[in-house]
Amino acid sequence: MSLDVSADLLERAETGQVDDAEFVDCVRQSLPYAWAVVSEVANRSRTTSADFADHSVPPPSEAERGQLLRALASDAIRGALERHFMVKLAFQNCHRVAAFKLPAVGGDTYRRFISPVAQLRNQSPELRDC
Repeated sequence: MSLDVSADLLERAETGQVDDAEFVDCVRQSLPYAWAVVSEVANRSRTTSADFADHSVPPPSEAERGQLLRALASDAIRGALERHFMVKLAFQNCHRVAAFKLPAVGGDTYRRFISPVAQLRNQSPELRDC
């Protein structure tokens, strides 16, 4: 699923006059499922004593899975979401999203979460084709 970009926003993008807030709003409107997941983990990361909060519930449909993949696979979208929510996003499989507190990035918990070992441990036969 691509972003739903208004003609006005596209015109301003052509001249390089789009700020992060406008881009983030476009993402919010275009990818509502991804927005809901990321905002939920970002908000929970602020209220927990842990280094991060995560979401590991598979999306309800392929459309929602596509939104999550689009948001987290795009450097521009992912970066804008991280700046907006002031977290570092980490992603495993096709649906496990974590929001790390910025001071935790580079620490043991973060390095373990993003490691190849963690990726392998989070595989299962039902997720093979996700």
